[in-house]
Amino acid sequence: MNDDIKNAPQEIQEPDDISRRQLLRRWGPPLATTLAVAAIAPNLIGRAGRHERRVDEVAGQPPNWLAGLDPAPALAVAQGSGPRENLHRALKALQGIESFVHSGENVAIKPNCAWDRRPEQAANTNPELVAELVKLCFAAGAATVTVVDNTCNKPERCFARSGIRAAAEQEGAKVMHQDNSKTVNLDLGGTALGPWKVLAPLAAADRVINVPVVKHHSLSRATIGMKNWIGAVVGNRASMHQRLPLICAELAAAFRPTLTVIDATRILVSGGPTGGSLEQVRQLDTVAVTTDSVAGDSWGASLLDLTVDQLQHLPIAQRLGLGTTDYESIMRRV
Repeated sequence: MNDDIKNAPQEIQEPDDISRRQLLRRWGPPLATTLAVAAIAPNLIGRAGRHERRVDEVAGQPPNWLAGLDPAPALAVAQGSGPRENLHRALKALQGIESFVHSGENVAIKPNCAWDRRPEQAANTNPELVAELVKLCFAAGAATVTVVDNTCNKPERCFARSGIRAAAEQEGAKVMHQDNSKTVNLDLGGTALGPWKVLAPLAAADRVINVPVVKHHSLSRATIGMKNWIGAVVGNRASMHQRLPLICAELAAAFRPTLTVIDATRILVSGGPTGGSLEQVRQLDTVAVTTDSVAGDSWGASLLDLTVDQLQHLPIAQRLGLGTTDYESIMRRV
């Protein structure tokens, strides 16, 4: 996911005594179904965010990237065969990419491409994994595939050095970022978000696949799927880190991906989010595919030897009805 801007303010921890009643009052009834955002968002139109000045013209809420789908909570984990084959095996356990991407649809893939780092440094999503996902989306009949992120370092350098640009373009995808993409003003709802500028390729997509890498993070302890959505917005993102656990949970409520593909080919176990030293990298050769963002983050945290209680956004997200922290209850190793 996109990571901290330099000189970001120190994180203010969310109080542990946020009650379910308080969360319900702020959000409306949390629905366990995949269409929850569509039900919640209309009640939040017009609410100004605490970190971003109010935008007068708001185009609506983030699209329903689960329209026409009814995916059961599932987490499939494949290991030991390289990123491309691991992806194939994990997707097969969820009935294949064709269950999520249909003919004629426009697909956006959201990797973590925040940093000007080489693939072996594990600061960004593995380029082979991105490339194979692009290839599979086209094979499923996608009309267009766009790989898009708002980077922290200069985008051209991030996409080039990470290998993601070359890998994505070789398979026929467009590569977009904050310097070559328009934005759309969308209301993200919540108590700490409100209207934000969102990268237009995401707002225009019929399906969106979140493809984070598992990393240590100096503020949030880990950055996996939910925090990756910070890279979907454009604006004063550094201010988001003042209430980072709540922000991550509310971003997950606003952006409900069609699918989350978690890259644990190489993970960054310290020095995150930027990394740099190969001594900070652990080779796991693992890929997970999930329809449950909370379970995905909980599983990814375990790879960093972190518990659910050590990542404050996970209990908040679970109380919002976004998924389960009990990832083992829906996990299959394939």
